[in-house]
Amino acid sequence: MTQVCILPKVTSSPVLFTPPPNACDSHVHVFGPFATYPLSEDRSYTPAEFSASDFLEHLQRIRFSRGVLVTASVCGTNNGAILAALEQHPTIFRGIVVCADTVSDQELDHWHALGVRGVRFNLLRKNGQAVYRNGVGLEVLEKLAPRMALRGWHAQIWVHAPDLPELAPRLLRLNIPLVIDHMGRMDTSNGISHPGFVELCKLVGQGQAWVKISGADRIRSSPQTYDDVDPFARALINANIERVIWGTDWPHINYFDQQAMPDDGDLTNLLMRWLPAEKDRIQVLVKNPESLYDF
Repeated sequence: MTQVCILPKVTSSPVLFTPPPNACDSHVHVFGPFATYPLSEDRSYTPAEFSASDFLEHLQRIRFSRGVLVTASVCGTNNGAILAALEQHPTIFRGIVVCADTVSDQELDHWHALGVRGVRFNLLRKNGQAVYRNGVGLEVLEKLAPRMALRGWHAQIWVHAPDLPELAPRLLRLNIPLVIDHMGRMDTSNGISHPGFVELCKLVGQGQAWVKISGADRIRSSPQTYDDVDPFARALINANIERVIWGTDWPHINYFDQQAMPDDGDLTNLLMRWLPAEKDRIQVLVKNPESLYDF
């Protein structure tokens, strides 16, 4: 038996600025219905069902109009929930799947037609051990990369920034766009001068990788504040604002303590601190997702 995740907050703080038209929440998940799209039996946690309609309500709450659906590790390689959502909303959703290297070209082409634009790879480890069960790793990425390149897809990399100095040469040899999740899941206590975070900033600065300034709630040291996250988000933005995207990580899976559950309004309002200029919010929330996800 795995732990059942608590539900996200029903109401959230109001968004205190007007997001630009076509603003994109670039990292969310949908699940189920489980009778049709079951979770993997071997999984690290158990989320509730969240439909495309639930996601649309979330977008309305934060006043955004586009979204990118990412297959979570608990789904294994069953992408059915996001593919169904893409089929329902082809103009406002894009998708990132998880798949084995045995997937057929016919299936890849079908997914592309639905709006899939990348594959997620789970390289997240602590002390040499995988943090989450399931997901596909670097060996699968290396086999899939040529076929991804043919379709203009990118590799979304779930990795700890401290592992990037060792992994970067191998990743860069693939010659496909790289997107690093959640600011490299960097522990803020390490500071922005940590070699792994410096490597992430260098990759972004040189245009060799994109980064999601999402997951602020995953790396902060206290559930009461995001102050310690601010230097990390700003360092990545300053490195190269044209390679930065943002997302809420709704519906905040793998949470079991209501006190720690983030507020989507608070997460969205961080953009006023990180991107105080309207033109910069347009760059990160509209122009960059349009380029990366082919809206």
